[in-house]
Amino acid sequence: MIKRWVLFTGIVLSLAAVAAADEGMWLFNHPPAAQIKAKYGFTLTSAWLEHVQLSSVRFNNGGSGSFVSADGLAFTNHHVAQTCLHGLSTADKDLYKTGFYAKSYAEEPRCPDLELNVLVGIEDVTDKVNAGVKPGMAAAAAGAAQRGATSQIEADCNKITGLRCDVVTFYSGAIYHLYRYKRYTDVRLVFAPEFDIAFFGGDPDNFEFPRYDLDVAFFRVYENGKPVHIEHYLKWSAGGLKDNDLVFISGHPGSTGRLLTMSQLESLRTVVFPFQLEILNRRDQLFRNWGAKSEENYRRAQEDLFGIENNLKRLKVYYTSLSDPAIMDKKQAEETTLKQTLSADPQKKAEYGNPWAEVDQAIKVQQEIYLPLTLIERDYAFRGDLAGFARTLVRLAIEKTKPNATRLHEYSESALPSLEQRLFASTPIYKDMEEVELADSLATLQEKLPNDPATQLVLKGRAPAAVAHELIANTKLDDINVRKQLYQGGLEAIGASTDPLIVLMRTIDPEARKYRSRYDDEVDSVVRQAGGAIGRLRFARDGYNVPPDATFTLRLSYGPVRGYVEDGLGDVVPKDTKIPPFTQIGGAFTRADKMGNKDPFRLPKSWLDAKQAGKLKLDTPFDSVSTGDIIGGNSGSPVINTAGELVGIIFDGNMQSLPWIYVYDDVAGRAVSVDSRGILEALRDVYGATRVSEELTGSK
Repeated sequence: MIKRWVLFTGIVLSLAAVAAADEGMWLFNHPPAAQIKAKYGFTLTSAWLEHVQLSSVRFNNGGSGSFVSADGLAFTNHHVAQTCLHGLSTADKDLYKTGFYAKSYAEEPRCPDLELNVLVGIEDVTDKVNAGVKPGMAAAAAGAAQRGATSQIEADCNKITGLRCDVVTFYSGAIYHLYRYKRYTDVRLVFAPEFDIAFFGGDPDNFEFPRYDLDVAFFRVYENGKPVHIEHYLKWSAGGLKDNDLVFISGHPGSTGRLLTMSQLESLRTVVFPFQLEILNRRDQLFRNWGAKSEENYRRAQEDLFGIENNLKRLKVYYTSLSDPAIMDKKQAEETTLKQTLSADPQKKAEYGNPWAEVDQAIKVQQEIYLPLTLIERDYAFRGDLAGFARTLVRLAIEKTKPNATRLHEYSESALPSLEQRLFASTPIYKDMEEVELADSLATLQEKLPNDPATQLVLKGRAPAAVAHELIANTKLDDINVRKQLYQGGLEAIGASTDPLIVLMRTIDPEARKYRSRYDDEVDSVVRQAGGAIGRLRFARDGYNVPPDATFTLRLSYGPVRGYVEDGLGDVVPKDTKIPPFTQIGGAFTRADKMGNKDPFRLPKSWLDAKQAGKLKLDTPFDSVSTGDIIGGNSGSPVINTAGELVGIIFDGNMQSLPWIYVYDDVAGRAVSVDSRGILEALRDVYGATRVSEELTGSK
């Protein structure tokens, strides 16, 4: 049970409206209550917010979700569940393809590597983080002081509360909050549909609407071997939604760039995104070729292919949006206005100087080191789980010998429980696939950085494929017991190990750390200080009336259920088509017939049988759209009505929503969700999953 004393701190419910559109991924302790009241007549109370906050969950693999019963039943997307589905699958039992339903508690299998977090407390720790920053201190020293303070705050919090504790940076370093999470690690699969209906329409329909997807999965959280009993969960709405109903989205948006400087945006356009697109295209082709060799290869590669193709489609729009005059002119005008605000205030001018110039210089350094930083330090040259285990074990052995405050942050004491869970998970590892992935990433290193010392240390003049074969064939890191022995043996065991991947990571670690140090001292620390100055300037003007950029922390968005007119950015329907806010189950059969019932428009046999038997109510709402502000990471976010009931689940945005990473616009951009009525209809009349449907509706 969550202790009441760690709940909300300092909820502010009186913010002024600053925009007509329903823009914003709002902090739960600073929601736009006055704005919502003025526009929709709905009073956002502390009790409503607390209930929604404690009902919402974060999945450690990058998604969102919610509790939907008192017995620990949790709910997210099928594509968020794919890591668990693959981890529980074998060549003879592909749950990703066939789906899964546990008819009893005893049949609910534990996911190999899944952690759920529930936010139970928020505290402003800005002064604590900045306590060691002195006037005139160099950016590198100030950044080190802030990182050290952050690690100590998190460690102290964890020691006192036993909770997961994360210090979160807002407004480019102007504000720091301590987020306390209840952590659940025993998560078991209850229900998932077949892949063909969870991702009906595949990549052609991805980021499009109309949609006909049952992109859902149910899990149950256990503690001490028993289902956890919780006080706060979202009750299933009996009435559902209608056009123009106000809905709320409670989720964990990953990252946005709405408050970035122009030089940061330009760096994304000229350096970061082109490289990322090149790598994604390369990996897409790699896994397609490998998967085509056998059905089993394809099964193993499917999770990676899904993520790669999704990211490719999204990143292309992120990239092209940075050349859109309408977007970039707006961003330039925002920056110019803020600069003028500073110039007009001599006192602030003397205090802040020219923080934009400092950020510009930091971005130049970032561009200079981007390739080696990304390939060598951030492991793009060393793809695969086994190489990742080796890097983690080597780094952990070194970092654990240091005081907590001086460690690399990802190895701080507060980070260890989650890191250990990933390191010792029983997720299947396929050495043939690991070799293919590592060989390609080493080839990328050779092509991009042929003269870098790390490249010479790794390849020694040999072909990347030969090096990858030798490393993967001879490593023992696929054995959990070997990983545990190395971890427990610490620096001595790592230093004595002859495992080739450990030797490799030991050898290149000094080179990788050189790039990490430059980034920490000359980029991150400068952006913390100068970006923080810009953030404070903006915050002094706007306060919490402008929400901070997304940080994979819990946020609240809102807006009405509303259709739109296709503007031509989407590919499925012609321009100027009026698109209603709901689709119906019957539309899935119509679309499948129109597309020849071929992959990816092939409906599962369970659905065809249910229709033929006359069980399905074809006019049941299936998927819907609203104007709620979302981005990647919101997948699995509950859609909630004003009564605090669940009416749907976010699984996508349309193509017009993708530029929301920089600028929100509700003319045609929409969040896409599965309707709660369609979910119940499928559970009852397609799958006979009465145990789940009755638990959701309280009728068991």
